[in-house]
Amino acid sequence: MLEIMTTWSEKMLQVLRRMNNFYSPGSSRTTCLRFEVGGEQVGWVPSKVASILSTFPEVFNPPQGGAITLCQNLDSYGRRSEAVDSVLQSLRREGLLTVLKGWRDEKYEVMPRFCDTPLMCMERSATSLFGVKRYGVHINGYCQDEHGELRMWVGRRSMTKQTYPGKLDNLAAGGLAAGISVKNTLIKECEEEACIPEDIAETARPVSTVSYTYEDEEGVFPESQFVFDLELPPEFKPKIGDGEVQDFYLYSMDKVKELLISDDFKPNCAMVVLDFLIRHSYIQPDTEPYYQEFVAGLHHTL
Repeated sequence: MLEIMTTWSEKMLQVLRRMNNFYSPGSSRTTCLRFEVGGEQVGWVPSKVASILSTFPEVFNPPQGGAITLCQNLDSYGRRSEAVDSVLQSLRREGLLTVLKGWRDEKYEVMPRFCDTPLMCMERSATSLFGVKRYGVHINGYCQDEHGELRMWVGRRSMTKQTYPGKLDNLAAGGLAAGISVKNTLIKECEEEACIPEDIAETARPVSTVSYTYEDEEGVFPESQFVFDLELPPEFKPKIGDGEVQDFYLYSMDKVKELLISDDFKPNCAMVVLDFLIRHSYIQPDTEPYYQEFVAGLHHTL
């Protein structure tokens, strides 16, 4: 039993390390340039991206002191947003950066911390090029069965999704677009993805945040998810809405725990469920050798 538990624990730890690989030895962090706007660091620019940005001197200053900055005349939210968008549109047309092929026509706010006033906004698909923080909302949907045991609703992403097609996901989730509140995002995603009416969605409780930073060939991804628990009536069944989810499953917590370490689960969503398991005492410090590592891995400072 201990061997099985340790194997699960080690695989879960590997998921957390993968999603925090920007902090690992050998990552690109040592070669990235700080992205600074208005004198504040708001991201990390990979060196290869910095070289491309340097070909737009009317928008970006030459790298200096380990940082890349915007030209001095770009001194307002509107000017910065418009100038950077012009560069990104040009790069998109040239096809130099594959990440821009996933253009969303959706803007994300850019600021040092979530509580700070946004300094500009940026096309969602481009955020990893600048390593700016991305925020989202994730909903754990669950119910109690006739024996009082918790069961969790898990969605399977559509095969047409740009990222992680066909992988298991939380009941509903979505990025926090510019100008949209956390609560409105929650209600919108519940309705669009799972046909959950507003009066039920509004009963979701904000319970945590899950934060991590990873890198891949498309850039740097510092992300923080606002996590909600939504207890659904036992008779309620989510339905496919906008087509971003192709199916829903109702699983026991043991089955959910088993699935988390499989390649079938979208890794950041696995982190959100791990947080649920810890908060609801399915994982406890006396029986989980990596309890502290799990908690730390879920809450890295961006």
